[in-house]
Amino acid sequence: MGYEKRRPEELHSAFLEAFNRHDLEAVVSLYERAAILVGPERTVEGSEGIRDFYRRLFESRPTMALRTARVCQAGDLALLHGEWSWRGTAPDGGLIDRRGRSVEVVRLQPDGRWLYAIDDPSPA
Repeated sequence: MGYEKRRPEELHSAFLEAFNRHDLEAVVSLYERAAILVGPERTVEGSEGIRDFYRRLFESRPTMALRTARVCQAGDLALLHGEWSWRGTAPDGGLIDRRGRSVEVVRLQPDGRWLYAIDDPSPA
């Protein structure tokens, strides 16, 4: 699926679709190669760090809901605000239920796609 000439907030839709399919490579492809992802325990950087983060997260087979709350765009940069929730299964079989608000800096790429540069899924 191409993302040419799209609005930056459509990246949320692409992310949600890939996340709910547990498609690791599709999720990672939505980030710039040197992007950072602020995790609950540490910040990860680059494609490999982001891949490892989602590989571990997908072990719980989560299902997500995501709503774009606000978009602020300035040229080839945009700031996305989202509200999300996801549920998964813990290793002991218990329910994992998370929710939060996200802030992401996304950048328009030369090929017309918007990609995450900075992803903070649960800012304080």
